[in-house]
Amino acid sequence: MEKVTDSIINAGVNDYHTTLFENQYMLEAGMAYNSYVILDDKVAVMDSVDSAVTETWMKNLEEALHGRTVNYIVVQHMEPDHSGSLMQLIEKYPEMKIVGNAKTFQMIGQFFNMDIEDKKVIVAEGDTLELGSHTLHFMMAPMVHWPEVMVTYESNEKVLFSADAFGKFGTRDADEDWACEARRYYFNIVGKYGMQVQMLLKKAAELDIQTICPLHGPVLTENLDYYIDKYQTWSSYEPEDKGIFIAHASIYGNTAKAAEKLKEILEEAGEEKVVIADLCHEDMHEAVEDAFRYDRVVLAAASYDGGVFPPMAEFLHHLKMKNYQKRTVALMENGSWGPTAGRVMKAELEGMKSMEIMESVITIKSAMKPENVEQMKELAKLLVK
Repeated sequence: MEKVTDSIINAGVNDYHTTLFENQYMLEAGMAYNSYVILDDKVAVMDSVDSAVTETWMKNLEEALHGRTVNYIVVQHMEPDHSGSLMQLIEKYPEMKIVGNAKTFQMIGQFFNMDIEDKKVIVAEGDTLELGSHTLHFMMAPMVHWPEVMVTYESNEKVLFSADAFGKFGTRDADEDWACEARRYYFNIVGKYGMQVQMLLKKAAELDIQTICPLHGPVLTENLDYYIDKYQTWSSYEPEDKGIFIAHASIYGNTAKAAEKLKEILEEAGEEKVVIADLCHEDMHEAVEDAFRYDRVVLAAASYDGGVFPPMAEFLHHLKMKNYQKRTVALMENGSWGPTAGRVMKAELEGMKSMEIMESVITIKSAMKPENVEQMKELAKLLVK
């Protein structure tokens, strides 16, 4: 547990054992499932937790409550990592009211088979709930990143309960930089919905926020402008940093060698930041993060079955799903008899918004030759700023 203020306690759970989030995102430092208890004349719990940690959460709640009952459970987000323990809480506190919007209750009916009609408190944009000295103000945040999502502002202590916004991978006590795992979390989970995040940021800009309480990761209490500015950049799809990201997909290593050579040439040409990723062996979702982070990208891939090597095809699919845009991209292809990777990669990129695709494609026939190195040097002259 974690004390947020004298009257707000994070009764959530650090899951140190899980290694995959949503059964797809690799976790090196576990995952935090946050659930906040507001103690006042009335007691409100802000969201539940994943069913994998129900038992620990219920024990944390008992400790936080000191014998008191729960009057309200506020359901901001119905994804199972936050609603997975909802029914257990309802069973333990049968008089408790459930606070949510119309879409919330539609989803509760889809996930659970329980009659809760007499427990519903349906709220909409701008509605409030008085707990005593604390007042909850509800703001709808559809598609950040599910349609029923809402966030809640507590006006007495100036706390924003932000649902999945401002969350990150890793437990609350993970010894790591916030931005790295928050960025990977944002672009892979929320990235498609930049416009909706922008709408939420506009609402938040009108509030006096002293603390941000997300459903994943640490509670944010200092230098809040830093976190908000990151979200402003990420949700507008603008590059966060100046640099070149090289992503390669190589069958037997020849394309990888060419990519490494290009990295060397770019650095010799004066580029301060060049990052490279092997799409065949490294975390695909971290590569997605880096593609969004930097302003220039080079894609290098082998040709395969008249198209592009599948790891690169998968990478491009992820970028397209997450609304990738506003980047400069150069292409390098390899093919022993009929190079096709460049054409396929270009076609995928042309379907994305505001992309500058460099006209010249470096084509390698089986293995890198001196003329390819010269082409890389020419490309460096165009890419290095």
